[in-house]
Amino acid sequence: MLIRIGFDLTFELPAPVSMVLMLYTHPSRSNSLLVPEKIHSAPALSIDTFIDHFGNRCGRVAVPAGELRLWHEAVVRDSGLPDPVHPQAAQWEVQDLPRDVLPFLFASRYCETDHLGAIAWELFGNTLPGWARAQAVCDWVHNNIQFGYEFARPTKSAHETYQERRGVCRDFSHLLITFLRCLNIPARYATGYLGDIGVPLMPEPMDFSAWTEVFLDGRWFTFDGRHNTPRIGRIVMARGKDAVDVALTTSFGSSTLKKFTVITDEIPVDEDPVSEPRTASAPASAAQLS
Repeated sequence: MLIRIGFDLTFELPAPVSMVLMLYTHPSRSNSLLVPEKIHSAPALSIDTFIDHFGNRCGRVAVPAGELRLWHEAVVRDSGLPDPVHPQAAQWEVQDLPRDVLPFLFASRYCETDHLGAIAWELFGNTLPGWARAQAVCDWVHNNIQFGYEFARPTKSAHETYQERRGVCRDFSHLLITFLRCLNIPARYATGYLGDIGVPLMPEPMDFSAWTEVFLDGRWFTFDGRHNTPRIGRIVMARGKDAVDVALTTSFGSSTLKKFTVITDEIPVDEDPVSEPRTASAPASAAQLS
């Protein structure tokens, strides 16, 4: 399966700023790209790329005052298979976890395990450890949190999402991550492209998505608190402890997002992969928060 991905962003900058971009596909997907990806800018700027301590590909750029447009398009080869499901996957004891997995048990900026620990054990303490427990948490988040772009705000934490019972995809992920960490199950935040492949078309414009990766039986599995069903064509861009680590753009100075368009389309077998994509603009608030 071939999937066309991309974005088109426009910012208004009242003064020169430095920006860090996390808009590339994850290095683990590099071999599936038909051609190496490149972010274009207007005005034309030099973007210095590097790999951060989570293994994400990032860009750093100095931007003059005025309008900045960033855009990118790529074609990705995908297996076309849904997210793996392994109901027998076991939960490892903390002392047996790999050292690089341990940080995903700790509290983080948006995942306050100290506020939700007792609640997590009250809700899920009687479930079977392992996949069954992780799925029970995912089911609860999916069934008890209402999705809506109007519920987005950049400072909302997992505890606030639990109290308010509403949010965007990043809030679903933060709450799922926090409950799992409280139950001694390592969980990390992931963001990327997720199109409407194999499911009914969503009425909302295309957007970037957030989901959760859970460490069971020695590997990471995808769980999605918002959709709560295995999906096709999930293309990861970045991973971290929570949304702080994977912000799409970080401006060291004032900037306003004026336009936001995301492309995630399956390419029909009879279509030229280099033909013009179909695009739609998502709400700017969703671009900054999901």
